[in-house]
Amino acid sequence: MTIAEEELAEQRASVDRIKAPSRLRVVAGRLLRSGRGRIGFALLTLIFLLAFAGPYLTRWTYASKDYTAFLAPPSADHWWGTLQTGADVYAVTLRGLQRSLIVGLLAAVVGTALAAVVGAFAGYFGGWTDRALTWLTDLLLVLPAFLILAVMSPLFAGRQWPVFVLVLALFLWMVTSKIVRSMTISLREREFIHAARFMGVPPTRIIFRHVIPNMSSLLVVDATLNVSAAILTETSLSYFGFGIQPPDVSLGSLIADGARTALYAPWTFWFCAGLLIVTVLAVNLVGDSLRDAFDPTSHRGG
Repeated sequence: MTIAEEELAEQRASVDRIKAPSRLRVVAGRLLRSGRGRIGFALLTLIFLLAFAGPYLTRWTYASKDYTAFLAPPSADHWWGTLQTGADVYAVTLRGLQRSLIVGLLAAVVGTALAAVVGAFAGYFGGWTDRALTWLTDLLLVLPAFLILAVMSPLFAGRQWPVFVLVLALFLWMVTSKIVRSMTISLREREFIHAARFMGVPPTRIIFRHVIPNMSSLLVVDATLNVSAAILTETSLSYFGFGIQPPDVSLGSLIADGARTALYAPWTFWFCAGLLIVTVLAVNLVGDSLRDAFDPTSHRGG
């Protein structure tokens, strides 16, 4: 082997040792360099710890009553005071926070998954499939979601809150579905899609293995932002009595009850309202940071 061949082999070996960072590492690095992202993730971590570990720090539960302390201010026994019914504000607020977080997360995940499937099928198959799914999407866009959810509120009574999650998710996916459809129409003309089709791969497998994964950044950001939308929708419905039904509680029902006594017993209102504001703010900070991290043209993403 000549000296030139040896130098060429060394150059090739050095090039092979240099590996381009994966997209996941790039996105993670941009997130870590984002001040808003760090604040959002820190707040969300604290909120989840408070919601799911906080109830174990007190002897009171959301269903228990202290008949010796009605509308009592915060004290050593009741850290955040009590309600008119004698319920511990700390316990019922964390119960409501749990419900709002669970409903928001599940509704966002289901809604985003539905948007991905409907949009991908409409854009990939085209024809009558596209027309039918587009008609369904447009129909749901013009329907009054709040009114429909209010009418269906008797279905959410008792322990039937999973039904509420599914119904809420049905009104979160339409706009994202239209975006996914447009991206799928562009993706189906790419070389790797043509190659899979010529190899005899079934269309549904192409959609779930090639089309939808190539839109993962859009879907992740959309799911994150849908969490805050679902939490606010659930809170609004519960505030008017159409969301989570008694004997369960949510932040919306607690805010509605606390608004009546906010002037002379502010602890019944400000704790639940403050947690709602901080939760939505944290989710929006995380969503904005994810959007900037996935967008290579964004200067805010680092």
